[in-house]
Amino acid sequence: MTDESSTLYAKLLGETAPIRWQELQPFFARGALLWVAGHADLIAVAQALASDDQARVAQWMNEGVLSKLEDTRAEDLLARDPQLWAVVVAPWVLVQERAGDSTLH
Repeated sequence: MTDESSTLYAKLLGETAPIRWQELQPFFARGALLWVAGHADLIAVAQALASDDQARVAQWMNEGVLSKLEDTRAEDLLARDPQLWAVVVAPWVLVQERAGDSTLH
């Protein structure tokens, strides 16, 4: 990791916070939520988006590691109300439920 990328990683890590689905619903309604698979490094994904690393983002999307949040997942999150982790990389809000805490992947 270069100094610049490690600084961005640290900045994003500091901006990551736990959040409840209720607080994320307005972002979902606007289509601004991206789901990050529980096994992935949320901050690394945010860093790739912030750095406009199109190849890496495309690869993650093809692998299902990163995706637009689907209605079925939103319904599941509403029903279960798990604690989620989120970080903003404008115009997106990346959200993740930690591996082991999720019934849907």
